[in-house]
Amino acid sequence: MNLRKIMMLTAALALSASRVFAHDAAAEVITPVMKQAIPEIAGKNVLMATVSYKPGQASEAHMHPGSIFAYVLEGHVTSQLEGSSPKTYGPGESWYEPPGAHHLVSKNASATKPAKLLVFAVAGDGDPVKLPIPH
Repeated sequence: MNLRKIMMLTAALALSASRVFAHDAAAEVITPVMKQAIPEIAGKNVLMATVSYKPGQASEAHMHPGSIFAYVLEGHVTSQLEGSSPKTYGPGESWYEPPGAHHLVSKNASATKPAKLLVFAVAGDGDPVKLPIPH
């Protein structure tokens, strides 16, 4: 991937994240890794990013317009989708979130150690990766 594409991806993900986290200075840190169009699905892209949580940090409840695949790189993360029980995942474990699922809990399970995820998201052109749950 050339530098221009990396910079464009970084700006797009940062803008998307800033819309969600504009009022939350304690929000998790989302770092873009790559963006790739999916040739066999017009208008869809794969986005990869790391999500870093400080000890005890949690995300606001949210949803994703596209499929999400999450893989724990370090630490332990507790995740709960609406209709299911919370589950804590450790390094090397992963989960899937279907499009539109309400992600009620996403938090670092430790009060003393950081946690980091690798997230693989499918998103449409111009779609944000993460949205607040509508009320």
